[in-house]
Amino acid sequence: MLSDSKNQVSLTEGPIWKQIILFTIPLLLGNVFQQMYNAADSIIVGNFLGSSALAAVGSSSSVINLLVSAFMGISVGAGVVISKYYGAKDEDGVERAVHTMVTFGIIGSIVLTILGIVLSPYILVWMGTPDSVMQNSVLYFRIFFAGIASTVMYNIGSGIFRAVGDSKRPLYYLIISTIINVILDLIFIAIFHWGIAGAAIATVIAQTVSCILTFYNLISETSVYQLKLKKLRIHKFELKQIIGIGLPGGLQNSIVSLSNVIVQSNINSFGELAIAGCGAYWKIDGFALLPASSFALAVTTFVSQNIGAKKHERVKKGTIFSLFAGMVTAELIGVVIFIFAPYLIALFNRDPEVIAYGSEMARNIVPAYFLVALSHGIAGVLRGAGKSVVPMITMICFWCILRVIYMTVALRYVNDIRIVYWAYPITWTCSAIVLLIYLRKVKWMPSL
Repeated sequence: MLSDSKNQVSLTEGPIWKQIILFTIPLLLGNVFQQMYNAADSIIVGNFLGSSALAAVGSSSSVINLLVSAFMGISVGAGVVISKYYGAKDEDGVERAVHTMVTFGIIGSIVLTILGIVLSPYILVWMGTPDSVMQNSVLYFRIFFAGIASTVMYNIGSGIFRAVGDSKRPLYYLIISTIINVILDLIFIAIFHWGIAGAAIATVIAQTVSCILTFYNLISETSVYQLKLKKLRIHKFELKQIIGIGLPGGLQNSIVSLSNVIVQSNINSFGELAIAGCGAYWKIDGFALLPASSFALAVTTFVSQNIGAKKHERVKKGTIFSLFAGMVTAELIGVVIFIFAPYLIALFNRDPEVIAYGSEMARNIVPAYFLVALSHGIAGVLRGAGKSVVPMITMICFWCILRVIYMTVALRYVNDIRIVYWAYPITWTCSAIVLLIYLRKVKWMPSL
């Protein structure tokens, strides 16, 4: 039966602002701990192994995102499908969607493992990764992808919990695994002296722990979304819905990640210290935009559950609150980063040039944080309504095509790394304007 556990938040009834915040807080904390995986690696690597090793981790991150993001977009589509079934109290639909997505995840994990291990050196060469960091980048990359199944399956499992209003249990598992990651980083790097391989192995072990905890609870759960291994199979109708909603988001994520790989290749051309400094900023940026991305995730579930329950006026009110909350929190954090950028970059590496590159990048980008928050928020609303093609086209046009054209042309005439930095505020502005016009002018909710 569709009973709520003590960890679940009902998104189809009660005060809208309160329910969204209660659901968002565990998402935000979970995202914070997720980012701590990478930040812990970078801080410990940068301080114990130096700027060259830090650059290796930084150059690997954009490639990892490129290969993983498509599949993660599809898992978001699965969450939308499960949320709609759950909001409509369709128990059979929830069960079919859960088992379809887990089965699809197992298959996808195998594919990602093979692609990541085989393609890593070729992609890094194509990016123009300096020879001084190439060996460490490939090593980090391959170890990470040897354990990528744990990352994929954890995200699928936690997505199932979120779809039914439970954002707490994924948080608990992530806290445990993050603590394990930090401890193992210190042991493997500072004590065992395993170098860059130690950071990658620590991450894989920690992610495996979070995956095991998540699926142990899904299997032992007594609710309608309980995972039963004997029922693992692909249900064609549910898979069609999941891919129909999730594939545009997945393609968007991959293509935008591809543009970020191209951005990274342009940063690489400015040398090892630029790679290290900008890589350190991206770790901070990952934390800074977590409130905005958490509100976007929350509003996706909120919209899909309430559309399933046919509460359309509630959808509109929740949309307004979520967009406003995301923009305000993003910009407040941006102000803090603008002021304290040198001190934050110094956490990763104390080389003055590394700090200078990272601080300059931060101060050119963070004033536009409210625009990326608005874009992510509206995209979350539209995905919750099943309209994932619109944000896909918008993001591809501006965050990929325009961004790459702008950098290619501008850098030809002005060889200044600030040209790379400015690509983000410019393209965020364009996407925010287009998505806001669509949200206000076009009918995006199904008829009652």
